[in-house]
Amino acid sequence: MADEHDQQTRRGPGRPRQAHVTRAVLDAVVDLVAESGMSALTMDAVAARAGVSKPAMYRRWPTKQDLVIAAAESRIGPLAVPDMGDFRAELRALLTSRMEAYRRPGVDRLLAGVIGAAAEAGAEPGAYRAYTARVMSETRHLLERGVARGDVRADVDVDAAATLVAASLAFRMVGEQRLPDEVLVESVVDLIGRAVGDRP
Repeated sequence: MADEHDQQTRRGPGRPRQAHVTRAVLDAVVDLVAESGMSALTMDAVAARAGVSKPAMYRRWPTKQDLVIAAAESRIGPLAVPDMGDFRAELRALLTSRMEAYRRPGVDRLLAGVIGAAAEAGAEPGAYRAYTARVMSETRHLLERGVARGDVRADVDVDAAATLVAASLAFRMVGEQRLPDEVLVESVVDLIGRAVGDRP
């Protein structure tokens, strides 16, 4: 019994090992996509790159779509912006954080792959919608907080405004194949701020 306890103490709890496997797999997905595009992304290739077994991967991500979404969320996931007392300042902070994430190697191809995977036959649309809802949740929160504070118009369509905010950087990167930058961030802050603002 003592020997078994000592082994468990040295090994530590199972959680960190699982976290290590998750990180290795998701990093492998991003690296493979960055190097060779989505065509190189197979479960075999990811398992080999990450140094884990395919059964371990399938236990966490039953489908390739699940795996791609998880990898995207590891780079472009939910975030929180503190109350700065000003909608434009908060929007600038949010977009700057997104811009920095989008400019990381491989993220452009990965996001394009996530969007493409959502349109493939057999894909589960609910998984993609749930991911985008999580990613866009803070934008909605900023708009709702601005309404409550009084610097965003009360009649603003929050869903439509959140879509415009999210689409600006994503389309620049995926559709126009140009990395978003500070100039785009400032332009979006100005345009959205004027469109929804309730103060001069």
